[in-house]
Amino acid sequence: MQALLLAGGLGTRLRPLTDDLPKPMAPLGNRPWLESLIVHLKREGVTRFVLAVKHFPEAIERHFGAGDRLGVEIRYAKEDVLLGTAGAIKNAEALLEDRFLVVNADVVHLIDVRKIIRHHHMRRAAVTIGLVEVEDPSAYGVVALDDAGRILRFVEKPRREEAPSRLINAGVYVMEKNVLDAIPAGREVSIERETFPALIESGLPVLGVRLSGYWMDMGTPERYRLAHWDLLDGKLSLPLLPPEKEPGVRIGRRVRLGRHIKLVPPVLVGDGAIVGDGAVIGPYAVIGDGARIGEGAHLTRTILWNGAVVAPECAITESILGDLTETGVGLTIAGAVIKLGRAARRALTARVPESPLADGIAETPFPEKAVARS
Repeated sequence: MQALLLAGGLGTRLRPLTDDLPKPMAPLGNRPWLESLIVHLKREGVTRFVLAVKHFPEAIERHFGAGDRLGVEIRYAKEDVLLGTAGAIKNAEALLEDRFLVVNADVVHLIDVRKIIRHHHMRRAAVTIGLVEVEDPSAYGVVALDDAGRILRFVEKPRREEAPSRLINAGVYVMEKNVLDAIPAGREVSIERETFPALIESGLPVLGVRLSGYWMDMGTPERYRLAHWDLLDGKLSLPLLPPEKEPGVRIGRRVRLGRHIKLVPPVLVGDGAIVGDGAVIGPYAVIGDGARIGEGAHLTRTILWNGAVVAPECAITESILGDLTETGVGLTIAGAVIKLGRAARRALTARVPESPLADGIAETPFPEKAVARS
């Protein structure tokens, strides 16, 4: 099976984290979400991928290349201008097979690919749309279905009391290639406002199938943090996480933990991280690969991206620190999103700093006394 992953959006609501990064490349559990998605889809039997890219496409191409590292085939469809969901699919037409899966890579979900493909095949659909049920559908495109599962219409962001259902477009489709004839080329096209209504009007079978499991649009810093807390709570299971050393405590490889530290579950500490003496990590903290935390620092409900440095005696809560971010000594940070600009990041990546925190820290895989229960 072939999958087209839509990874070209600007991620404006997640700025500044996405100022120079495609939103699907934002780390979730210390790995780019897009990588976890590809690994999951490979396990579901998808081995051929087309990535639709626009916003800093080189970040995606540099990370994945042709897909050899992951054991898949990856090709790229680049957009010169924003084309919308349907326009991005049309732009990739030359690379697509007669039947293909489409996945909005901005949304965190680990779908049952076989279920939606089987439903599509058995019902001989032109398009099958994956649907999820939400408590409040007023912020989404809501679908109205008949008893046979055919989609009758889409209602864009209705009032809650006026919504025809609580089922929304999950951003997952199985499509026959011939339906792309209905999409005009070279301009922005909305799949929900233009393409799907046109297909329904023409009488082609556009079906909906309910998908189970986790679903989260991580498009804002608040939702991005919530996806991490769900990950730590076990509501979301990703394929690339390190194993639990203790209930609620995941520790990567080559981690260096100082004396008298406390890890308050749930926490995730990434590969090669260094935690200084007396630091308190958690509850709800994700420490990126290669991050360094100074002695006496306290981190609660906070996400550090790879290579971030927290100086000694800092207290950080409800915050996100981007890759290679460094704090000053003794700062109190609450409710912040901090990201290095491109010029600063280039300057930092040009050198390999010595770690000021490494002295006196015994390398140990996991000291039992480090776990504090709340």
